[in-house]
Amino acid sequence: MEGLFAGLDVSTQSCKLVVIDLEVRGTVYVDSVSYDEELPHFGTREGTVQGLGEGVSESDPRMWVEAVELLLRRLKAAPDVEQGRIRCVSVSGQQHGLVALDGRGNLARPRAKLWNDFSTADECRLLTESVGGPERMIEEVGNTQRTGYTAPKILHMLRHEPDYYANATTFFLVHNFINWYLTGAARGGVAVMEPGDTSGMALWSPVTSDWSRVVIDAIDSGLLERLPPVKPSDQTIGVIAPALADAYGLSSSCTIDAGSGDNMYGAIGTGNFSPGIVTISLGTSGTAYTFMEEPYVDPTGEVAAFCDSTGHYLPLLCVSNMANGYNAVLERFGMSHEEFDAVIGRTQPGNAGRLLIPWYGGERTPDLPLAAPLYFGFGVDDFGKERLSRAVLEGHVLNLFNGFSRLPVVPEAIHLTGGLSQSPSWCQMIADVFEAETVPVRGEGAALGAAIHAAWVWLKEQGSEISLADVAGPFVILDQSRRKTPVARNVEVYEVQKRLFRALCDRIRGVGSEDPFRLRASLG
Repeated sequence: MEGLFAGLDVSTQSCKLVVIDLEVRGTVYVDSVSYDEELPHFGTREGTVQGLGEGVSESDPRMWVEAVELLLRRLKAAPDVEQGRIRCVSVSGQQHGLVALDGRGNLARPRAKLWNDFSTADECRLLTESVGGPERMIEEVGNTQRTGYTAPKILHMLRHEPDYYANATTFFLVHNFINWYLTGAARGGVAVMEPGDTSGMALWSPVTSDWSRVVIDAIDSGLLERLPPVKPSDQTIGVIAPALADAYGLSSSCTIDAGSGDNMYGAIGTGNFSPGIVTISLGTSGTAYTFMEEPYVDPTGEVAAFCDSTGHYLPLLCVSNMANGYNAVLERFGMSHEEFDAVIGRTQPGNAGRLLIPWYGGERTPDLPLAAPLYFGFGVDDFGKERLSRAVLEGHVLNLFNGFSRLPVVPEAIHLTGGLSQSPSWCQMIADVFEAETVPVRGEGAALGAAIHAAWVWLKEQGSEISLADVAGPFVILDQSRRKTPVARNVEVYEVQKRLFRALCDRIRGVGSEDPFRLRASLG
């Protein structure tokens, strides 16, 4: 097997490029662009435009194009990579950002709403009411309406920016927009979607594999004309635009595959394409997802019903609060990552009944856009470094587990990715709470997954019957030195603490019957 394959990950704060070589069975090039640092003229902080109001998270899509061009320019200048040998490129994009184009291929709206935009809570409510309630919504699209999803973003534009909406002829997700750019943009760019990312729009059902006319008509009966067709995830959509091939030394026959969302490609990049493996991503947000051969629809809508990028399914739990609480406690006490781990080593699991519910900036799961953090069992003298550090660690992992526990899945192994996966404390905490062996995966997660997917799709289209697992095998590297197994005494404590966390969440939301004060007393 010869040839190079490239994966781009257009994420919230940066854009990454990974190139793999099937012949040497290794990654031969890795690069990234920080929007804040390397594209300062867009005026972003953590990848988003500032000063747009509470709950608003938006970026200029032209920033992502500039980042891709910068990466391709640096790749061309790299002395040890023959960019002309790249056979296929695949794009991973942050889910569920909305990019709107007009009929001439210009931006119909100057910025894209991102996955972490919470300004569409009213639109979620209006859409849900218009179709007959949450249960009917789940019947239509397999999911409830969440502020992160695309459907309420479209309705928000229609309600608050009707001129932008009227001028829009095409609505894209982030990776679809980059694919359109790579295949020619306004000069013949290919406008298509694929099931993985599209299943997170809350307009298209992963169960029926079709658009919901009920939800679409609740927004605008003419909306369907603005949505590109949905094509299979495991096929290419076209070839690189001639102008880009010439500018960056790429082959004119280099294909562009369908691409997908960052979670779909994060699954591939972490070896999560068979039953029993769970991927947990520890970054700005926290996600937990697993491979399934049949669609899983959560009757409450808390676990997202997504397709993956292989023709199967990827039920996913996402919490919007993860690194924010951790970063805040590091800053508050002037700690390094290593000092945090040392502090955790001096504290006891369970925190003697002190518990943090870490809903710092609203929360996606549970669906509480206006939520705030809650500290339970803390006295006035308890807000020191040790107890707060332990509370932040336990609170974030318990919050993630509380949602994930809705899935009918017993993890055989957990593969970790994201910045926090390098912390021994976080690895051990996840092993103890999820009760499974936990191991970080080296590499660039979604970008690596995109490159692997590009190779797999290209080989299939050359007539090969090689499996995705065989393609991915040499590239998915588990960091065995950081593997953690559950500690029996910790598991026993966390069994009680998991009940405590759920009891508190239920009490706050007005449901449930367990007494959190009785549970706290058993941990003291």
